[in-house]
Amino acid sequence: MTALFARSLVCAAFFFGVGAVTVDARQSADTVKISRFSGKPLPRFESLRYSAVHGRQGPNLDHQILWRYEREGLPMLVVRETHGWRRVRDPDGDEVWMQARMLSSERTALVTAEVELKRGPEDAARSKARLKPGVIAELVACEGGWCEVKIARNSGYLPESVLWGTEIETGKL
Repeated sequence: MTALFARSLVCAAFFFGVGAVTVDARQSADTVKISRFSGKPLPRFESLRYSAVHGRQGPNLDHQILWRYEREGLPMLVVRETHGWRRVRDPDGDEVWMQARMLSSERTALVTAEVELKRGPEDAARSKARLKPGVIAELVACEGGWCEVKIARNSGYLPESVLWGTEIETGKL
């Protein structure tokens, strides 16, 4: 696809009101969905900004509240956007609409199994702490199946396999 055609496709999508567009200026392997509302890629992980956030059936305050989330920092997968609203998927797989201002771009992950916080990114590394499922960790970086995290004043490494919120699996969207 030529760059001119790709730009025309993007302009047409904006003109006709498509919420997210696929831009492919070089190769199909470089396909990225960018939201016209935030300018950010979709899907992506964000986290709850506050300790009490309502998840609604639709994208306005007139819609019924389906969930009340009470975990500041809980990672949420943003799957769709509209002006001022985000459709998010929680760690249990439920999808609701939230006001965009209730979300933060700070990356966090949810521990899904009992695990040891390690001093280094390997199974043989010494343990710093034992974590229970449900702990929320601030993500620093992930590489080679391990994620560097911060939890309160502790930092260390966790296997990526026991964290929800680190990687977007496009086959499951």
